[in-house]
Formats: sequence, C-alpha cells, structure tokens
Amino acid sequence: MTATKKDEKVKKQTGYTSENITVLEGLEPVRKRPGMYIGSTSETGLHHLIWEVVDNAVDEAMAGHANKVGVLIQKDGGVTVVDNGRGIPVDIHKQTKKSALETVLTVLHAGGKFGGEASGYKVSGGLHGVGVSVVNALSTELIAQVKRDGKVYEQKYKIGKAQGAVKTVGKVDKDDPDPTGTSITFYPDKSIFETIEFKFKTVLEHLRSQAYLTKGLHFIITDERIGLTYQYYFEGGVISYIKQLNRNKKTKGQPIYVNKTVDDIMVELAIQYTDDFDERILAYANNEYNSEGGMHVTGFRTALTRSINNYGTKNNYFKETEKLTGEDMREGLVAIISVKLPNPQFEGQTKAKLGNPEVRTAVEAVVGEALEIYLEEHPGEAGKIIEKVVLAAKARLAARAARDSVIRKGVLEGLALPGKLADCSESDPAKCELYIVEGDSAGGSAKQGRDRRFQAILPLRGKILNVERARLDKMLANQEIKNLVIAFGAGVGDMFNIAKLRYHRVIIMTDADVDGAHIRTLLLTLFYRYFPDIIKNGHLYIAQPPLFQVKVGKNFKYAFSDDERDKVLKELVAEAKANKKAKSAKTKAEGDQNSDEAEEQSTVEETTAGAIDGVKYVIQRYKGLGEMNPGQLWETTMDPAARVMLQVNIHDAEKVSEIFEVLMGDEVAPRKRFITTHAKAVKNLDI
Repeated sequence: MTATKKDEKVKKQTGYTSENITVLEGLEPVRKRPGMYIGSTSETGLHHLIWEVVDNAVDEAMAGHANKVGVLIQKDGGVTVVDNGRGIPVDIHKQTKKSALETVLTVLHAGGKFGGEASGYKVSGGLHGVGVSVVNALSTELIAQVKRDGKVYEQKYKIGKAQGAVKTVGKVDKDDPDPTGTSITFYPDKSIFETIEFKFKTVLEHLRSQAYLTKGLHFIITDERIGLTYQYYFEGGVISYIKQLNRNKKTKGQPIYVNKTVDDIMVELAIQYTDDFDERILAYANNEYNSEGGMHVTGFRTALTRSINNYGTKNNYFKETEKLTGEDMREGLVAIISVKLPNPQFEGQTKAKLGNPEVRTAVEAVVGEALEIYLEEHPGEAGKIIEKVVLAAKARLAARAARDSVIRKGVLEGLALPGKLADCSESDPAKCELYIVEGDSAGGSAKQGRDRRFQAILPLRGKILNVERARLDKMLANQEIKNLVIAFGAGVGDMFNIAKLRYHRVIIMTDADVDGAHIRTLLLTLFYRYFPDIIKNGHLYIAQPPLFQVKVGKNFKYAFSDDERDKVLKELVAEAKANKKAKSAKTKAEGDQNSDEAEEQSTVEETTAGAIDGVKYVIQRYKGLGEMNPGQLWETTMDPAARVMLQVNIHDAEKVSEIFEVLMGDEVAPRKRFITTHAKAVKNLDI
C-alpha cells in the first residue's frame, strides 16, 4: 500500500483530519470561550471586565506615572475607566503595523508588561497582556481616548474590531491638571453575559481594596444611575485595611506592620490577633487578589510558626517538646499579605494562586526577621499573643477528643444514626436528601409526608448553639449538632471528608416566622464555619414553604409572597366568575354551595375571608410547618416536581464572613447598625 493510500485509509477510519482543526484568529477565542479569560459569564465575570481595565490604571500608578483613577457606571449601561497616567502610545507598532493603541486592544498577549524595566513597568498585575483586549472582545462597543503630546486621540471598536484608524479629536487644555492619561468606555455584550447590570456595591468593595493596597492612589467612583459618588484614598495602606477589617472585633494590640524589599520583591503586610477562632488571610500579588493563596502565604505561615515557637521556648512559656502547630498560631489571626514582583507566575487568567518559589523565600525571611524584633521589643503584646496561641492549642486537643468521641460513637452505633433520624432506604448519596426540620411537630408531618425511598428527616429540638463564638469541643457538646454530625457521616473538623457525605442534598426547612429565621441563621452559621465544603460543593439548600393557601370554592393554590398571594387570588376569582357565567342554574347553585364552604373555613385560625364581585374566598396564612398536614407539606415543600428551594452559595467569602461576625458575634453595636439599616427591607415580620 502506498503512503497516499494509507493516509486516505486512516482519514476514513478516524474521520479526524486537518479539516477538523479550527483556527480562531484575533479575539475569536475570547468570544468562543469567555470563561477561560474572565472566569465565567455570570455577574462575577461581568464585573471582571471592570477589574481588567482598572488593573491597567493601577499598574500605571505602581510604576509611578499615575495618582488618580476614575470609574463611571453610566445610565446607558456602559462603564468608563479613566486614569492620569502616560496614555497608551498611538504611534505605529513595528511588528503589527497598526497603532500601539489598536495592538493593545485587539491582540492577545500584547501590552507594555513583557519588556521588563525597559517597558516602564517594574511590577504589574496584568501579566498575561490579555486584559483590555478581552474587554474589547466581549463588548458591543468600546471607545478609547488617549491624552498625550498635547493632543486627544480616539478610536472606536465594535465586538473587538476597529471601526477606523486612530483619530485626533482635540487638543489638551493647557489648564488641564491631567494633561496625559487613558479613558476606556465599554458596553458589555448581552449575548455573552447572563446579566449586564453592574452592582455599584460590588464595584465599591473591590476598588476600596485596591485603594488600600496602593497608598496615595485616589479613586473616584460614580454611579450615574443613582447619582452617587464615592472617593477612596488611604495613606495608611494595609494598616488602614486591617483596621477596617477588624473594626467590629476585640483585638490584641495594634497591627504589626512590615514593609521591606528583598531581591526586587517588595513585601508589605499587616497582622493582628483577635478574639475570634478563625484565621483570615488575604493575599495579594501586584494588587491582584489570590483567593487560593500561593507561595507568599506558605512563606508567611512558616515564618509565623517558627518565630512564635522560638520566642515561646526561649522565654519559658512552653518546653521545646511542647512546640505548637501552625493551626494554633493562626487562630484568630487576621493578616494582609501584599507582594510586588517583576514576573509573577499566576495560575490562570483570574490569578487565584501565586506560584513563584522565590516569593516564599523572600516573605519567610522578611516576616521572620520582623516578628523576632517585634516580639523582643514588645514583651507585653508578645505575652498576649503567646497566651492566645497556648489556649488555642489546649482547645485543639479538647476538640480532637470531642471529635473522636462523636465519630467513635457513630462507629459503635453502627453509623446508624440518631434515634430521631428517619432515614431513607436509598444508599446512593447522590439520590438522597436530608431535611433538617424545625420542631417535633413539623418533623412528624414531614416523616409522614415524605418519600421514604430517598428523603430522610431529622427534627431539631429548639435552637442549636450559636457556633460563631464556640470552639469545636463546645460545639460537639450540643446534642442537636452532634446528631447532625453523625447523620452526615463525613466526620468533622480536620477529619471531615466530603466524599463520605451520606446526602447530596441537605435541606434546611424552618417556619416562616422570626424563630424560624433565627434557627435558619444558626444553621447557616454552623455550615459556614464548620462544614464549608457542603456549601462549596452545592449540597446545601433552604426549603421554601408557602406563606399562604388561597381558596375559592374547591379550587386552591399556594403563594410564597404577598404579591403572589394577590395575583393568585385574582386568577382564582376570575376563573370562578368565568365558570359561573358558563354554567346552568343548577351548576350555579352548586357553585354557591362551594362558596359557602369556603366561608365556613374562615373560622380557621390565621385566615382571612372575604368576597370579590360576589365570589367568596378564604386565605390561610401558614406561620408554621406544623400547621400543614402531611399531604400539604409534601405537595408544597417536599415534592421534587413542585417544590421551590434555594441553593446556598458563597460568592464573596470575605463579605459573608463579615456578615456572620456582625449578626452572630459578641459585639452589639454593629448588629444594631445592621438591623437599623436594613429594617425597611423586611416584609411579613411576625413578632
């Protein structure tokens, strides 16, 4: 067989040839797979467009060429980002034969960040050079204006394609305080994103952190839609940042601040201990938030553990053989780590993790030296820190004993579970549901109404412990929580294994009143602090029992809000009126009988009876799950074909943690402010 015939045979057999290879040119890959470049096409990805453009402005500031950044959310859905940096060059690029501005905006991996110090950027967050070109690709329209050399230049784009060459559109006013700079205005493509509605609060929170991380950079953020402008400017940098994070907490001494450069790597950090039990480390590289940490976090943890252990043994707080673990050192610790380096190695375009090994060495050296000096020079504060970590070590041992006891109890009882648990017969966790139900009464209805093949019921007696201010050993002393841990079957603490979870849908089902909301919040606190993997893996849900049953004659529907109640009532009344009109006199008389039946039911507690255009109705308001019989509970709240459930997700872990601290912590004043601020948003408050 000749080579040609052999190749043809292979083509016929595989059907896979060069003709099957698609070459995406220019910005086509971005529109084809936007998630690869901005993480997702959800609300998070939408806001990532702003971050990409702002990153360029911040890079100018870090290079010493800008001190002002403006962000404007326009009424028409566009966003404008302005800086007073040098302005993107507009001369012709030798390689692309296009202007440098068009090259930056239309070519992936093109920018001023690849040429080292010769490019003018010693450090930069925009490592990949795809940021602003990605924004261009995912926008229906983009307008770039550049002020430099005394002129104002402009170029327009549609879906990443230039609509003409760079034009001179004016001159820079001689009195302009910012004679140079870049302005980018873009309009997100609604065919790409799930939503194109920017959240002002999200923008404010992100840019506030950027202002903390770049001392002396002035941010001006305006939302034309609501007529509000905020400005951020912090001389204190990360010290101001950590004070803001800990404003609602009891702290131990003033923040420890470090700022030093080693081998072209600038290490800046602030650390402070609080009375909390969780650690909170925010890590940044070139102002990019690294949600998964990286080498700078590893270096910091190593130095922290070694320094405190050395100081403790040297000053006889504990023996050499009693050295504490890193976990003990970090209980209640809040730390902000910011490094700036020439060539960061991020994992992915969203920069979740820093991979430079040299950063670990630099951070470890800087932190180790700084902590050694601080502890020696501040013996009073050092003593408080040692006291805190020793207490954490004792609590860790107690928690381990409590955890082992609970797990051992589960093993001794055959993993078969608390007596109150009505388990399901299905053994595949992916098909199983666990309803955590408020009260024995509702638990009884749920047990009778459920599908016992795949639905398990665990009633809770009263309110569980508030774990926001409780260590693991105290938490496991609570019988209701202990029952939950055994029912999950996945362990607890550092022995928790999500793969062993017995139910892939864990559903919180509480009454629609104040007590029910409180129990739900206590359970959410438990899951967030001690079982976060259940949330992160999408296993936690909140059941939505209806608030009302609306009945007209023999017809009835359920409603989940006041608005839906009114809508359902109108529909049922209109349906009854139409039926009356179409029926004979005899049928009409039977209809009146049905209306009388509805009127008789109005004597039921928590009901409202009335008539619209002669059509009688009854509305029953459910305050508790126990008011529903098993059939009603099944058809409204537990039937997979008809129920409404909310899946619990964490979009912003830092913000979620702060809210739990405010709502469930010891400090009363922040909670009072929160309630006062949000009181008007509460509907259907039952006291």
